Order: sequence, then C-alpha cells, then structure tokens
Amino acid sequence: MITNDNRIRIIIGHYGSGKSEFAINYVTKLRKEVQNKVALSDLDVVNVYFRTREKKELLKSLDILPIDSSIDAPTLDLPALSGQITTPINDKSYEYVMDVGGDNVGARVVGRFNHLIKENDYDMFCVVNANREQTQTAEKVIEHIRAIEKSSGLKVTGLINNTHLIRSTTIEDILRGQALVSKVSKLCDIPVKYVVCMENLIPQLPKDLEGEVFPIKLYMREDWM
Repeated sequence: MITNDNRIRIIIGHYGSGKSEFAINYVTKLRKEVQNKVALSDLDVVNVYFRTREKKELLKSLDILPIDSSIDAPTLDLPALSGQITTPINDKSYEYVMDVGGDNVGARVVGRFNHLIKENDYDMFCVVNANREQTQTAEKVIEHIRAIEKSSGLKVTGLINNTHLIRSTTIEDILRGQALVSKVSKLCDIPVKYVVCMENLIPQLPKDLEGEVFPIKLYMREDWM
C-alpha cells in the first residue's frame, strides 16, 4: 500500500518512462488514503513535455498543493524553482511526492536538497518502461539508476514496472517489463514495488507478480493524443 511508503516519495525515470503519469496517479491515490496534507512538486527542468505542472488546477481542486516554478509563466520554459520545494520536506504534516527530471542532470535538482532529506523519511522509486530504447536491458536500467544516485546523492529504494505503449499497451508488454525489473531487482537488491497497469488489463495479469498492482488513468494525455 502506498501509505506504507516513506513520507517523501521521489519519482525518477528515463524520458518516456511515464514517470509524470505515475506521479500524478500516485499523488491522487495518496490524497484519498491519508488525512495529512499532500503536496506534489514538479522538479523536471529538463523535459518540457508532459509535466505534472500542466495539471496544476486539477491538483488544487483535489486539495493537493502543486509546487513548480517560482515564475508564474506557464507558456515559458524557465528552469526556475520555487522556494516552496523545501516546505513539505521540513514539515512532517505533509505527504510529499517529488517528480524529478528524467536523467542525471535533472536529478541534480533534488541533490540540492538532499541534506534536508533523512534516510528513513524517503523512498526513491525508479519508473522503468522496457519499451524505451534507453531502458530495454538490465544493464541500461542499472546504468541509469547509478547515474541518478550519483547526481542526487540519494539511493533508489524501489522499482516500478511501467512498461507501456500508452493506449496500445498489451499484457505481453507488461510481462516483458516485469522480467526486466525482476532481473534488475536481483542484481541490485532493490525491491519491485509496483506493477503499473491500465484497469482493463488487470484481469489478465498473473496473480503471483512481484510488486503491488497499481491501476492507472491517463491524466497526462488527452483522449486525442
């Protein structure tokens, strides 16, 4: 259950992994299950597409605090971060989700605040899409994880199988991704935390998968995309 995860959840993943989609699904589910205040920060200053800041009004309507740029100019891509980022780190009345940029350069942003993040107060989850060229092998996934860990100064504590082709995803895609994250898990001693799946595919999933099945909606992609 997501309520068993540590209070600060840092979400990382390569470009095209579905990291931000997972982050917004995670935080909306979290909002339903906890009484504490909930915040989501968009720390992705590298990729300009499909960022959680695009759903700021939705988040506000759900009583989730959205944190992104210090400049209120949504049509501009400016790498300016809000000072609010540290508030939910320091204030333990918050449950906090941090959506971090997709590579080691993006991870440097969270590295600026790692001195504030206590070892037993965070999880860093790596979202893996085995259909992306950069993360199709265990070696490439591990290389990505190590680069992120080096830049952020924090350790990955869980793996998320989010292997997909958006609305064309098949059960075979998910199972291929599961084999990949299971191999990475064994090589790195990092548990598989979640298996992301569109709700209509859940009945086809085997019952003995490592990790909790995580139903997902497509918040970040409109119906026409």
